[in-house]
Amino acid sequence: MALTAVNSKKDNQSTQSEEVLVYNTKNCNLWYGDHHALKNINLEIKEKDVTAIIGPSGCGKSTYIKTLNRMIDLVPGVKTNGSIEYRGRDIFNKDFLVEELRTRVGMVFQKPNPFPKSIYENIAFGLKIHGIKNKQIINETVEKSLRGAALWDEVKDRIHEPAYGLSGGQQQRLCIARCLALEPDVILMDEPTSALDPVSTLKIEELIQELKEQYSIIIVTHNMQQAARISDKTAFFLNGEVVEFDATDTIFNNPADSRTNDYISGRFG
Repeated sequence: MALTAVNSKKDNQSTQSEEVLVYNTKNCNLWYGDHHALKNINLEIKEKDVTAIIGPSGCGKSTYIKTLNRMIDLVPGVKTNGSIEYRGRDIFNKDFLVEELRTRVGMVFQKPNPFPKSIYENIAFGLKIHGIKNKQIINETVEKSLRGAALWDEVKDRIHEPAYGLSGGQQQRLCIARCLALEPDVILMDEPTSALDPVSTLKIEELIQELKEQYSIIIVTHNMQQAARISDKTAFFLNGEVVEFDATDTIFNNPADSRTNDYISGRFG
């Protein structure tokens, strides 16, 4: 597993087109039983962008991001129609194995969820599950992943100690490193800083800006200032619909829809 090879492939794709899409959602609907949670979602998400998804609680933000790597499959009674294409392939197609999708599309959750293992084994675990047994490759990947998550210098002298000994912010960066170890193409983040203090939040935001050089990042956030700081594009969700999707600067300074302006102005939500 070579990060350089994957990154070289991504660089080649970027030079071929300025508008390469990682995701193209077309008329996607999702129901939890009788509850219509996502309504005719249409979104084109470009590679190596940071795409923020904002909106009030219950508007469908987390449902949408979990649908992008089919984590929603784990919820009983869910049904969908429409399509979500990942690099031109419909993720709902029976020929697209969910294991392949989740390897290429990593997920970082709201609360840090390190395994009850050492820092080292948190990173190595996924590699071993995927059949990597060469200790040198594992060691190199562990270090590269921790460096990629800006954590190596802080933990290199205690790498075999329990991950639960890390601070909350460090645990979240460890979870990002664990994601990077499998060399994803896309990183989904569901409110990754909502449980963190301001200093840790700043470190994660700085890390996101570094990671966008190599990865496409889609982040759900309740923090509109955060969306404004770190994202290239912003989608505003309301009542299961996409009200507006545009360049972040446009969304925050010249929104086309009055509902977007009301939300970012704090009139509701």
